[in-house]
Parts: sequence; structure tokens; C-alpha cells
Amino acid sequence: MPLRCLIVDDSDHFKEAARLLLEADGLAVVGTASGSAEALRRLEESRPDVVLVDIDLGVESGFDLARLVVRVTDPPHVILISAYEESDFAEMIAASPAAAFLPKPALSGRAIAEIVAGGAR
Repeated sequence: MPLRCLIVDDSDHFKEAARLLLEADGLAVVGTASGSAEALRRLEESRPDVVLVDIDLGVESGFDLARLVVRVTDPPHVILISAYEESDFAEMIAASPAAAFLPKPALSGRAIAEIVAGGAR
């Protein structure tokens, strides 16, 4: 059974490109969201294994959303993503409940599967 993934990003272009990439890599993209409220609704509806959360959601913080996602019953793996370098947010990433950080150019089904296999939440 493929990993089920929810993508949260304020860029419609990125969400579509990521969806196509991840589905080609064998993941099931069960939904997308542009902000926290929509993401939490989709999370409840689709029960994904993984939630990709952009650090910068426009007027919202992906770090805040990550903290909300891990509070649900049987939380999914949260992976923070960004076009920015990890070093730009290293302290905030380390303090977050996310399983990992992936730069957007490194996004792939394999990278996500390796993070999930590592077991961190």
C-alpha cells in the first residue's frame, strides 16, 4: 500500500508539481491545502501517513501548523519543506516536532519513504 501524503503549500503551482512528482514515485497524494485551517480539515478527512508542510505559508507559519498536526490522534509524519536552505531555519527546524526537513529541490517519493522508515515523528 503506498504512503498517503497531504501537501500543504500556499503555491498552487508547487502543489500540482509536487503531486505529479510524488504520484509518479508511487505515493498517493490524498489532498492538498493552502493554509492551516484547510490542512486540518483535509487531515481529518484523509488520514495521511505523511504531511508535507511548507515553512512559509504566506501569512501563516508552517512551524505553527506542524505543532497542530502532531497533536491529533495517531499523528502522521510531518516533513517540513522549503525553497530556502535548511541552515536559514536550522534552530526552528530542530525545535519543531517535524520528523525532518526536505528542501523542495530534493523532494521525492524515495526521500519521503526513507524519512518515514526512520521512524521519527
